[in-house]
Amino acid sequence: MSSSVALDGGFEFRKTNRERDEDRAAERGREEEEDDDDDGGEADLAAWERAYADERSWESLQEDESGLLRTIDNKSAHLAQYRRRIRSLSSAASRIQKGLIRFLYLVVDLSRAAAEADFRPKRMVVVAKHVETFIREFFDQNPLSHIGLAIIKDGVAQCITDLGGSPDSHIKALHSKLECSGDASLQNALDLVHGYLGQIPSYGHREVLILYSALSTCDPGDILETIQKCKKAKIRCSVIGLSAEIYICKHLCDETGGSYTVALDEAHFKDLLMEHAPPPPAIAEFAAANLIKMGFPQRGAEGLIAICSCHKEAKVGGGYTCPRCKARVCELPTECRICGLTLVSSPHLARSYHHLFPISSFIEVSLTRPSNSHQRLPRNCFGCQQVFSTTGNIPILRVACPKCKQHFCELYSFQLLFSSWRSCLDALVGPSCSNWQL
Repeated sequence: MSSSVALDGGFEFRKTNRERDEDRAAERGREEEEDDDDDGGEADLAAWERAYADERSWESLQEDESGLLRTIDNKSAHLAQYRRRIRSLSSAASRIQKGLIRFLYLVVDLSRAAAEADFRPKRMVVVAKHVETFIREFFDQNPLSHIGLAIIKDGVAQCITDLGGSPDSHIKALHSKLECSGDASLQNALDLVHGYLGQIPSYGHREVLILYSALSTCDPGDILETIQKCKKAKIRCSVIGLSAEIYICKHLCDETGGSYTVALDEAHFKDLLMEHAPPPPAIAEFAAANLIKMGFPQRGAEGLIAICSCHKEAKVGGGYTCPRCKARVCELPTECRICGLTLVSSPHLARSYHHLFPISSFIEVSLTRPSNSHQRLPRNCFGCQQVFSTTGNIPILRVACPKCKQHFCELYSFQLLFSSWRSCLDALVGPSCSNWQL
């Protein structure tokens, strides 16, 4: 019960302790309701579901040989992945003919399956983010190649960008089409890219990379005939699945010489996607040697007004002039729309050269017993000078250059030496090492 005290101008009401406690409880309840409204989708989950939705602790479990669930050792898995990359680089270092002029169509599945939230926040958001990174990495490693984008939704395949060498135009077009609806049609996608890639010259390597989210395909006809048509056209089809393994996708990749993989999580999906950035080995029966006519155009004056043959509109300054027909194009590399001459620049050829003469692969160093008992292993990485420490029972993996015998850690051996510099660090700073690239 509340009490009142008489004042000069009226009465002042005072609340009891019980009433004040009730007001505080009501205020806390309103704050909790506001927090639930801010959480959005998490408000619909039970308390135990919200706890596991953030941690995703089930992903850290793996079934062993006896059928029991064991916790995954992240460090051991990381080292195993590191060793796989070393073996892949060892195979890549051998002289294998590769397709340096690639014509790749990237097909993105935007059916209703791409709206699933197993990849947070949604599959299509994760795919769009990593496709943007892939496109830039693709043109960095394949400056003479071209990419085109296509999407699948509502049972129809649609081409959103033609084959070209501008990463910004592809990324902008993809972000403008991020809407999911309907079913996926694998056959319509193959028919669409077959029509475009069938016109590519024989020296170009025709590839299709499909990022497939659906568990089925809604096709208007016999997809097996379409697969055989792609095989006859020498189109190499690869698929990265985001849900589960599908027989028809595996059959497509087996018939056309591509690869079929299924992503386990976002990090795994990024690794699988980036494996398609370097040029793949050329198929022996399709790898015929050809002489290709190329033009090296000059850049136009800044104040010159000319009609661009790419966009068919007048532009001021910039651009390049075809040395054969004097037509104006916006970017390189490209194919002249007037005379059909392949237009490139000399830096594009130089940047493609490292695939022909890769540096020698580094050797994994065993820490159990040195190869020479009188020679002690170095304590520091030759590149970053960090100490090779041992965490628990798992030592940090180190590799050595086969030429100069210097030891490097993971950061320098992959992120710098193989990816950026493409040379041994000792070969860059001194003449003692010959493991460098032409």
